[in-house]
Amino acid sequence: MRTSILILMLAGMFPGAIYPEARGPEASAPTFGLKDSKGRTVRLSDFKGKVVLLNFWATWCVPCRAEMPDLVKLQSEFQSQGLQVIGITYPAFTQAEVRRVIRQMKINYPILLDTRAVAKRYEVGEVLPTTIVIDREGRFRARILGILEPEEFDKSIKPLL
Repeated sequence: MRTSILILMLAGMFPGAIYPEARGPEASAPTFGLKDSKGRTVRLSDFKGKVVLLNFWATWCVPCRAEMPDLVKLQSEFQSQGLQVIGITYPAFTQAEVRRVIRQMKINYPILLDTRAVAKRYEVGEVLPTTIVIDREGRFRARILGILEPEEFDKSIKPLL
């Protein structure tokens, strides 16, 4: 347990690390259907044709909360170019708890409640936040461990838009 907490704390202290997916450039992202904070089912296929950032986070994760204002800004600034940020709770939390964070952080992108199943399919480990980059064709492009830095966005995500 202590090791996990230390890893999470260290992830927030250093810029995110980008790892191309080991599955290869043609690997498709696993599909999913999760409930949002209002109880509606949202599917990855709802965002077909967009560059999707799946951002796995936890309400208690300080680096996750520190990253949220930047994700809100990216969603506003690049939505018209085809960017879609999707937050996925890890592990699952109550809808009320998640709604409180949405209000506090003024989140403008969907927040979905995971049961750990989707995080497992996307091989999300101990480091939060973890962001999965999916291109317009629904393929894995990168896994970003820790906070997404502006330089990383410019280098690895912006060219996909």
